Amino acid sequence: MAHLTLDDRINIKLMLKAKCSLTKIADELDKAISTISREIIKHSVESNKVHYHRTPNRCIHRMDCDKSYLCSKHYRICKKKACRLCEHCNEVCPDYVEEKCSKLSTPPYVCDGCIDERKCTLIRRFYIPSIAHEEYRKTLVEAREGVNLTEEEHLYLDNLFSPLLLNGQSIHHIWVSNKNKMIRSKRSIYRYVDGSLFSARNIDLPRVVRMKPRKTKPVECKIDKKCYINRTYDDFMKYVSENPGIQVIEMDTVEGVKGGKVLLTLHFKGLCDFMLAFIRDHNTAQSVIDIFDHLYETLGAVMFKKMFGCTLTDRGTEFSNPSALETAADGTKRCKIFFCNPQAAWEKPNVELNHELIRRIVPKGTSLNHLKQDKIDLMMNHINSYQREKLNNSSPAAILRSLFGQEVLECLNVKIIPPHEIILHPKLLKS
Repeated sequence: MAHLTLDDRINIKLMLKAKCSLTKIADELDKAISTISREIIKHSVESNKVHYHRTPNRCIHRMDCDKSYLCSKHYRICKKKACRLCEHCNEVCPDYVEEKCSKLSTPPYVCDGCIDERKCTLIRRFYIPSIAHEEYRKTLVEAREGVNLTEEEHLYLDNLFSPLLLNGQSIHHIWVSNKNKMIRSKRSIYRYVDGSLFSARNIDLPRVVRMKPRKTKPVECKIDKKCYINRTYDDFMKYVSENPGIQVIEMDTVEGVKGGKVLLTLHFKGLCDFMLAFIRDHNTAQSVIDIFDHLYETLGAVMFKKMFGCTLTDRGTEFSNPSALETAADGTKRCKIFFCNPQAAWEKPNVELNHELIRRIVPKGTSLNHLKQDKIDLMMNHINSYQREKLNNSSPAAILRSLFGQEVLECLNVKIIPPHEIILHPKLLKS
């Protein structure tokens, strides 16, 4: 068997503890050395715990530091101790530089079997077979899901098939007529149409609508995992700390009914709690790119960078082309896109919380197909004019106006609704 099994991973752990070299481990398991090294590097787990009676001070200057009285709130604890014995100084010392273990950059890349492991206070890494095997199984499942289409291939096929399908032609006829232009099989095209990946849908096919639909998982585009490189949540936290005062946008999607129109929401985290929403016909990456291009053209380069300089979002397929969001048509770098960790919606809590106000007007499961952007603007004007206690009884729209001026509100079609006229009820969109 080419893949590593759970027993193989347990043996790797045992041999690492026995201080065996990667060459010996590879020979024992009859695998390539590169396979073993990649397995350990990819699936090792970081740990910041230290053994009992060890102080987790990781400053590179801790042994010869002569600073004192830095930890004012812990004065009674550390006033008589050396800096290296204080676990709180790392948080407040301006000269703190974390020391990293040089052994982790060389084989075996983990602390298993290290003679200094029990007395070490630095960040450590361990290979844990159960976690490694679970990550392997998850990667294996994800690799076999979704549609292996790039955004360019998706647009090419959609532009080729959808207009002709809407003219009443069949998939077979279009595929045969354009056989030399095909980049996917005919069976794949049927799956894409059935999965609502094209502008044309099953309802546009004369025979498919007569058939009873099977209960299958919706077809989705496969995400290129390389788009997350240097855009993780840890990278986001580092970027924000290096750029204090930068405006952070939390971005998300609000669904109506499956396969129908959706909303793109952009929430201004921090001072104003303001949110923008845009209606989209389909939940595709191109629809998000089009909205960013529209905002960049409407606001201008300077104001766009000031307002949307840093955006945090989840790992949905609609956000799978971050380079196109970050770069304007002329090649100018206009913003930074970062992604939350998988299944970690709590890392962007503000936009999730503000969705509750949208759900007062558009309850979950309500179709958005009949709505246009003017109705969405109306809904958001009422929501952004709603006064909040945490904003000192002011409204997000009023604060946004004080921060960026009335001209920006006009560019974004924002109007402040008088307090007694605000409606947060489904009847708002029925009038």
